[in-house]
Amino acid sequence: MAVGREEVEIVKPRSDKREYRRVVLRNALEVLLISDPDTDKCAASMDVSVGSFSDPDGLEGLAHFLEHMLFYASEKYPEEDSYSKFITEHGGSTNAFTASEHTNFYFDVNVDSFEEALDRFAQFFVKPLMSADATTREIKAVDSENQKNLLSDGWRMNQLQKHMSEKSHPYHKFSTGNWDTLEVRPRQKGLDTRNELIKFYKENYSSNLMHLVVYSKENLDKIQCLVEEKFQEIQNAVKSCSRFPGQPCSSEHLQILVKTVPIKQGHKLRVIWPVTPEIHHYKEGPCRYLGHLIGHEGEGSLFYVLKILGWATGLSAGEGEWSREFSFFKVAIDLTDAGHEHVQDIIGLLFKYISLLQQSGVCKWIFDELSALCETKFHYQDKISPIDYVVNVASNMEIYPPEDWIVGSSLPCKFSPGTIQMVLDKLSPDNVRIFWESKSFEESTDMVEPWYGTAYSMSRISVSTIQGWMSSSPDENLHLPVPNVFVPTDLSLKTSEEKMKLPILLRKSSYSSLWFKPDTVFSTPKAYVRIDFSCPYGSNSSEAEVLTDIFTRLLMDYLNEFAYYAQVAGLYYGVHHTNTGFQVTVIGYNHKLRILLEKVIEKIATFEVRPERFAVIKEVVTKDYQNLKFQQPYQQAMYYCSLILQDNTRPWTEQLEVLPSIKGEDLTNFLPLMLSRTFLEFYIAGNIERVEAESMVQHVENILFHGPQPICRQLYPSQHLTNRVVKLGTGLSHFYSAEGLNPSDENSCLVHYIQVHRDDIVMNVKLQLFALIAKQPAFHQLRSVEQLGYITVLMQRNDYGIRGLQFIIQSTVKGPGHIDLRVEEFLKMFESKLSQMTNEEFKSNVNALIDMKLEKHKNLREECAFYWKEISDGTLKFDRRETEVEALRQLKQQELLDFFNEYIKVGAARKKTLSVRVYGSLHTSEYMSNKNQQAQPSSIQIEDIFSFRRSQPLYGSFKGAYGRVKL
Repeated sequence: MAVGREEVEIVKPRSDKREYRRVVLRNALEVLLISDPDTDKCAASMDVSVGSFSDPDGLEGLAHFLEHMLFYASEKYPEEDSYSKFITEHGGSTNAFTASEHTNFYFDVNVDSFEEALDRFAQFFVKPLMSADATTREIKAVDSENQKNLLSDGWRMNQLQKHMSEKSHPYHKFSTGNWDTLEVRPRQKGLDTRNELIKFYKENYSSNLMHLVVYSKENLDKIQCLVEEKFQEIQNAVKSCSRFPGQPCSSEHLQILVKTVPIKQGHKLRVIWPVTPEIHHYKEGPCRYLGHLIGHEGEGSLFYVLKILGWATGLSAGEGEWSREFSFFKVAIDLTDAGHEHVQDIIGLLFKYISLLQQSGVCKWIFDELSALCETKFHYQDKISPIDYVVNVASNMEIYPPEDWIVGSSLPCKFSPGTIQMVLDKLSPDNVRIFWESKSFEESTDMVEPWYGTAYSMSRISVSTIQGWMSSSPDENLHLPVPNVFVPTDLSLKTSEEKMKLPILLRKSSYSSLWFKPDTVFSTPKAYVRIDFSCPYGSNSSEAEVLTDIFTRLLMDYLNEFAYYAQVAGLYYGVHHTNTGFQVTVIGYNHKLRILLEKVIEKIATFEVRPERFAVIKEVVTKDYQNLKFQQPYQQAMYYCSLILQDNTRPWTEQLEVLPSIKGEDLTNFLPLMLSRTFLEFYIAGNIERVEAESMVQHVENILFHGPQPICRQLYPSQHLTNRVVKLGTGLSHFYSAEGLNPSDENSCLVHYIQVHRDDIVMNVKLQLFALIAKQPAFHQLRSVEQLGYITVLMQRNDYGIRGLQFIIQSTVKGPGHIDLRVEEFLKMFESKLSQMTNEEFKSNVNALIDMKLEKHKNLREECAFYWKEISDGTLKFDRRETEVEALRQLKQQELLDFFNEYIKVGAARKKTLSVRVYGSLHTSEYMSNKNQQAQPSSIQIEDIFSFRRSQPLYGSFKGAYGRVKL
C-alpha cells in the first residue's frame, strides 16, 4: 500500500489532457503517476539523488560506472543484458545518465509490454547482480566512453573550469572514470572495484532518495497498483540526501584569465561569474532575465555591436552549471580572428553592457514581456515523446515542490527587482573568471590539466585592469531591446472544413509545387512552411557549393537582428544549403509567420554582398571545413560511406581548397546565375487554410518569377535534379580504407554496410524486422561481451529510398579489419539464433514493429519531418506506415529467414557489402599491412572513390518520375 496520496494541484499546460497523481510508497519512494489514454508508448524514469559528487576519493567515475552496471542483470532476471533485449524487442529504448548530484535511468516500450518492462526495470533498484566478470568488462566500456571524449573541446573546457577550483570541493573532480581510476589505481591500493561498487550502491541507492515517474495508458488507480507491486521492495536505508556546502571557487579562483589551447580551429571567450543559484528564486527568474538581455541579438545589443565591429559570430548567456549550493552565470562568445585581437575591448564592452543594465535599473516591461512569452510557450508547448517527458519531470522532482514538478522554472511570474539586482551585482570585475581559447596560445602555455591533457596558462586580472578595458573600448551605442513586435496575440485555431489525413498536391506550375496538410490532429496555433529551392547552378561544382553555402549563411546573418525578435517570440526560421540548392524553413506560431517569411524572400530577392560581412562568414566557413578533420572516427567513416554511395556528392577537401581564392565579387556574379533557373517545392502545414497557403506561394512566385526583371526563370525539363545512389555489385564485398584525419586520435572505426533494396513495402518490413530482432544481440555480443567499443550500433540506412543495414563500431581495442571479422562472426552466430526462433517469438517481434509503426506523431514538427522525407526522396508514400503494417500482418516467418539467407547471411548469393575502415593512430601498422594485401576473389578494394563511383551503375531516382505527379 502507498503511505500517502497527497492531493496536490499540479500546474500543467491548459491544453494538457493527461491526469497526474503524486503518491509516496511505504518505503518513502516518491512517485508521480501520469495517465495518458492517447499514448502509444509507456515510459518510466527513476531519478536517484546521488551522482558523481559522491564518488569516493581515488575512485573517480564510480557513480557513472554503477549506472552502467545496473543494466547487466538482476537476481530475478539473471540473464545478462536481458532487460535491454526485452525493451528493444518490444519497440522501446533505454538509457541513463550520471550528473553531479543525481543519476537518471529511463526507458520506453510498447503499451502491451509495459508491465513486464517495469518489473525488469524495478529490479535495478531491488536486487541487481554485478558479477566480477561483467564488472571487469564494463570498466572497458567506461574507458572507451572516456576515450571518445578526450579530443572533444566541450569535455576538455568543462574539465578545465572544474580544475580551476577548490580541490576540496567535489566540483573539482573528474566524473567519467577510466581504466586508470576504476582498475589500476584501486588495485594498487588493494581495493576491489566490485566490492567498492556494491558498497556504494548499498550506501546510496535508498528508496527515500529516489523519485519515480511512470507514464501509462491505464487509469491512475491501475498504474498505482502496478507501481506499488513492483517498487515497494526497494530498500529504504533512511539516508539523508548528500549536500555539498561551500563554494567551488575561493578568491584564488576569481579574477583570473586562463588562456587555453583547443583541439579545433577558432577562438572562444567564456566569461563566468559565481552567482546565487536560480533554483532559490525560480519564480523571479533573475538569470533568465539577465540572460535574455546580455544574450540578446537585436539592434543595440552587445552581440549586435560585436557583429558590426566584425569581432564575433555567436554569443550566448545564462545560468550554466548549478546545484543548490552554487551556480555560474556564463557568457560565451565565438570570436573572429579580428575579435581575437580585440579581446580586451570585447571584455570592456561586456562590462559596459552590464553597467548599462545597472544604470537602467530592472525594467518591469521587459520582465512582463518575458513572463508573457514564457506563459504562452508553456501553455502551447508541443507534446514530446513520453521517454523525454518522464526524464524531464523526474529530474524536477527532487528540486521543486510537487505543484511545480511539470512547470519547473519555465514560468517566471514574480517581478522582484531586488532579486534580479542581487544577481546583477555579482556580474562584477572582482568576481569574474575568464577562459580564452585559441590555437594561437600553443607556444605560450605552461600548465596541463591532468585528465584531458589540455594545455593552459593562468594570470591574475585586477578590477582596475578591467575598468581600463571598459574605458578604452569603442564608444558604441549599446541600448536595451525595444518591445517585441512578434509576440503572438491571435492564438485562435482555424476551423478546417476538410479533415485531410494526408498531404495533397494543392497547386503545381512550371515554377513550383505546393504540398499542403492542414492540422487535424494537434490543435495548436502553429504552422510549418518549407521551401526547397532546386537550383542546378548552385551545386554543379565545388566552387558553386561553397558559394551557395556562404550565401545561405550571409542571408541568416543579414536577417539576424530582425528575426531574433521572432525567435524569442517562438517563431523560428532557418536557411541552409543542400546538395541541390538551398532550403528555407519557418515554423512557429502562425499569427505573424507570414511577416517573417516575406522578409526572408525579400532579402533573397534584394541580396547584395557586403564585403565586411562576406569576409567574416568566409572565415567561419573555412574554419568549419578545417574542423571536419577533428570529427569522431565514426563520423568520418559515415561521411566516406555517403561519398561512395551518393552520386553528385563532393569531398569537403575540394571545397576547402577553393575557399581561399573565393572573393565577394565571385558571390555577386554567382548569385544571379544560381537563381536564374529555379524550381520551388513548398510544404505548408499546420494551423493554416488552403487559401492562405496558395496566397503565400503566389506571393513568393510574384517576387521571384514575375517582377519587372525576373530574378528566377523556370527550369528546362532537362534541368530537374535528382539524387541517385550507387548500385553495389551483387555477391561482392567492397572495402575502403583511410587513416583517421586527426593523428592524435587513437580511435578507429568500422562502418559495415549491407545494401539491400530500392524502397519497396514488403522488402522494407523484412529489413526493419530483421534490424529490430538483431539490434540488441549485436550490441550484447560486440560491446557487452567482446568490449570492442562504447559506440557499437546496428541500424538501418536509407539513402534517398535505397535501403540497407549498417554496423557502426568505434574502438581503440581492435583495428577495423579485426572488427570486420567480428561482425561476420556475429552474423554466423546469429544465423542459428534466427533459425531457432519460435513462431511465438516471431509473432511477438512482428507485433512490436506494428505497434512502433502505429505510433502517432507527437507534434507538428515531427509530422512534417515524416511527410517532407517522402517529398524530398520522391517516394510520396504518405500512407507508408499503414501499408507497411498491412504487409507485416501478412509476413510469414519463412519469408524472414529467406530474406536473411538471400541478402544478409555471410556468403549469401545476393549480398552486397561496403566496409569503410578508418584507422586511428593505434592501428596505423594494420592500415599499412591491410593496404598491401591482395584483394580476395569477389572483393573489391576501392582506391579512388570517384573512379569507383563513375564505374558503377546507379539506382533509378524516385524523383526521376516527379514530372508525372498530377494534381
